[in-house]
Amino acid sequence: MHAVDQSGEQDLLSRVAAGDEAAFTQLFHHYYPLLSTHIFRITRSAEDTEEIVQDVFFKIWMSRESLTGIAAFRPYLWVIARNRALNALQKMARERSNRAAYTQSFAETESPDHLPQLYSLIDEAIRQLPPQQQQVYRLGRQERLRQAEIAERMGLTVATVKKYMQLAVLSVSAYIRDKHLVSLPLVLLLCMRR
Repeated sequence: MHAVDQSGEQDLLSRVAAGDEAAFTQLFHHYYPLLSTHIFRITRSAEDTEEIVQDVFFKIWMSRESLTGIAAFRPYLWVIARNRALNALQKMARERSNRAAYTQSFAETESPDHLPQLYSLIDEAIRQLPPQQQQVYRLGRQERLRQAEIAERMGLTVATVKKYMQLAVLSVSAYIRDKHLVSLPLVLLLCMRR
């Protein structure tokens, strides 16, 4: 795709702001390769890069009305993408740290004999979920699909998949916690590992 000059870009942004999907597609294809390279330098992960870039463009589409007020789109796009990438890296670091802490805590306090009972309880909790939440949870946690892949497979938006996953994890955690068998952190750890 050929370059978009400043005046052409402003026209393109105005069309996107008005809800023109063809203009959004053009904007996406113009910036996708550059933005992917920029984000990959931060994340060093092709999968994380893909998810972040999709999230960025999803955010742009959802707040498209504000595009008419942006004088320099490229710096705006880079800042949004950089912030998303840094947030993703911080989240991954927190998850690794939490996982390590919970694994250590589990090793010190729990017997491996309890695992079959706990996994059975998690399966029971999953069966209690509404059908779409259940499917999102299984695709994400058990088949290890990314949110964009789940959204495509199920015909949902990425935002809906995120919401269903959050609700499913909370429901599974609450179900197990209500059984008074394990602590919430351990439940979250086991939900992530399955």
